[in-house]
Formats: sequence, C-alpha cells, structure tokens
Amino acid sequence: MSEEPRYLGLSPYLYYTDATEALDWLVRVFGFTEKVRYVDASGQVFQAVVGAGDAEILLAAVGSDYWEAKGVDRPVGQLNVVYVPDADAQHEHVCAALGEGCDVPPPQDQPYGARVFTVLDCGGNSWTFWQQISDTADLPSGWQEVRAGE
Repeated sequence: MSEEPRYLGLSPYLYYTDATEALDWLVRVFGFTEKVRYVDASGQVFQAVVGAGDAEILLAAVGSDYWEAKGVDRPVGQLNVVYVPDADAQHEHVCAALGEGCDVPPPQDQPYGARVFTVLDCGGNSWTFWQQISDTADLPSGWQEVRAGE
C-alpha cells in the first residue's frame, strides 16, 4: 500500500532569453522581491529566485540552442496565477511601472468569484493577478460546480 504524496511546495521555473532583463522587470513591474541571482563572469544572470509573498519563482537564462534541441524556436510561455488582496491596486502598480502607453486591461469580475487581470512579461509568460471576491460562483445556465468528495 503506497502513501499519498507529501508535497512541500510548488515553484514555477521560467525560461528567459535574457534573465537579467527578466529579473529586473519582475521586480520593477510586479514588485516581486529578489532573493538571489547567480551571474556569470560578465555579470549576466543565468539563474535567479524571486519571491511573491510566500511563493518562490525561479528563472533561468537559456539560449536559442536549448530551444532548437527541444524542437521549438523559442520559450513556450505559461500562465502564472498570483493571488493578491487588491487586484485594482496591483493593476495601478503595474501600469505605473510600465509607464505611458500601458495597455494592460483593467481587472474584471469573473463568474467564479474572482477579480482578475492578466499581463505578459518581457519573456512572453502570462501572469494573472487574482483577487478572490466571493466564494459563490455565478455560473451560466446548465453549468455546475462539482467539488471533490461531494
């Protein structure tokens, strides 16, 4: 009889063509906290860790040869969800950091009880900032919420 897995946490590991730029961007635009950076002899970041609350996000620099070996032409983006207490305040911070011409759509209330907005980072990864505003889902007719164990 096997035990259930015991997870200690989860951290995204994101690839960037320019990890130095990405690290600076994530700290400046999202307000993440730089925890550590590993640099090569020229001072360029090849790996780093940033914090978003209790979560850690790892990032690494990879060149085009890495992607060619995988059979793709560039990094494949992903969606990262960051839980925030105030989506509107986070949106204001992001737009202020991006400056004039910020084209990040404002937060929208969702039928599953969240207020969210999504922005692409400098490496093409999507980040959704999520504020839970209700525990009640307002689903379209015919849809239903099914929770595990019920």
